[in-house]
Amino acid sequence: MSTIVLSAGGTGGHLFPAQAVAAELKRRGRKIVLMTDARGRNYDTVFPGAIIETVPSASPSNTGLVGKALAPFQIASGIAIGFAKLKRLKPSAVVGFGGYPSLPVMLAAWLAGLPTVIHEQNAVLGRVNRLVADKVRAIAASFPFAKFAPKDPDRITYTGNPVRPEAATLAHATYEALESDSPIHLLVFGGSQGARALSELVPAAIAKLPQVLRWRLRVTQQGRPEDLDGLRKTYADAHISADVAAFFNDLPRRIANAHLVISRSGASTVSELAVIGRPAILVPYPFAIDDHQTANAGVLANAGAGWLIQQRDLTADSLALLLEQILSDPADLARRAETAASLGKPNAAQQLADLIERTGGLA
Repeated sequence: MSTIVLSAGGTGGHLFPAQAVAAELKRRGRKIVLMTDARGRNYDTVFPGAIIETVPSASPSNTGLVGKALAPFQIASGIAIGFAKLKRLKPSAVVGFGGYPSLPVMLAAWLAGLPTVIHEQNAVLGRVNRLVADKVRAIAASFPFAKFAPKDPDRITYTGNPVRPEAATLAHATYEALESDSPIHLLVFGGSQGARALSELVPAAIAKLPQVLRWRLRVTQQGRPEDLDGLRKTYADAHISADVAAFFNDLPRRIANAHLVISRSGASTVSELAVIGRPAILVPYPFAIDDHQTANAGVLANAGAGWLIQQRDLTADSLALLLEQILSDPADLARRAETAASLGKPNAAQQLADLIERTGGLA
């Protein structure tokens, strides 16, 4: 049984695609080893059947003098331990998904002369992936790179970004075009922790819409727990039907039910919008490293599948005007939904697994 080593950071953006491709490779009969930092001890339920190996790494949050001084030694230790573990495991391929825990593993794999692949979730090559991009044999991209593209484009394969199974099963879900008097389903969310800016701006903008549109709206909004009471009051005062909560465990289904989405533009969000095929107003998180959310949003906006608005340019008045224009043109909304679906890659996990197997000489 061939062994594949996956190395991923501790955030969902890195773990979700690793989790999806691990399941696909395991289905193909491959032995999966997850190599990450000490948090990996908690990942046994996320990666069922995988062997978990921990490797020291240095967190960028170690900003103090001591943390900065120790970081090179922690990385060097991680490389040495990773090298020894890889020599013992003898994997057919080593795959990095970005995040600082993957750095020592990917450098160790390079030093060991093993077949290597990195996967980038965003339209901007991440910091760790930039450090190893010229050393790996293959690069799997979710989107065309807007910044920091690798020097050799021949090593890039556009596999897409693996999405949750719940989203993949809704690929190209039928878009129910708006009729002149039908309910309008609007979904608003700002990532797993909600977004304060959207909680403040969206209800205020909706309250400014003409009554003929307001009475048709059915709003679903995810917000931070501390914002929920204010959200509910604003919608109630404007006589708008709204389902407000801090978390929805069926978000892909709610995306599929929406006529329009307003959200941040993390890699997973943009990928799911495309796979399901829904138009969106995308408001990038303004403090994202390397401004990767703007690049992600640009993929949909530039193709005509949505709208990109920077948070600094957004007001309740400007958003109300945009919403009135969008919701008054059902044909354009339907076209944008179709365009979004044309960009989706529901088989991204399979395509990434194919690339890994080819790189490792297994296909």
